[in-house]
Amino acid sequence: QVQLVESGGGLVQAGGSLRLSCAASGRTFSNYAMAWFRQAPGKEREFVAFISISGSSTDTAGSVKGRFTISRDNAKNTVYLQMNSLKPEDTAVYYCAARNGIRNWSPHAYAYWGQGTQVTVSS
Repeated sequence: QVQLVESGGGLVQAGGSLRLSCAASGRTFSNYAMAWFRQAPGKEREFVAFISISGSSTDTAGSVKGRFTISRDNAKNTVYLQMNSLKPEDTAVYYCAARNGIRNWSPHAYAYWGQGTQVTVSS
């Protein structure tokens, strides 16, 4: 089992920045690829960003490319999502997720999830 706890969400004005953190405990964090997803009210959960086990490979969704950056610190068992130039359409609950495998954009491929952190961007 891997336990994940997100933090860093909040209310921010459009154009602002937030950094989300996801702290992992339980099994060896460095064995898992990590990802961020988000879910807005009435919408399906969507892929935001992925990072490989070593951190050498990342991927971001087209809607956030150039604005969001995913990173990880295996020594601290933590994955981050730096969000810049935030837009009202980025408003959602953000979840981190872990999987023991290669890159995948589907939430169904991830076995472990955090409880989510709310990000609200005002216009």
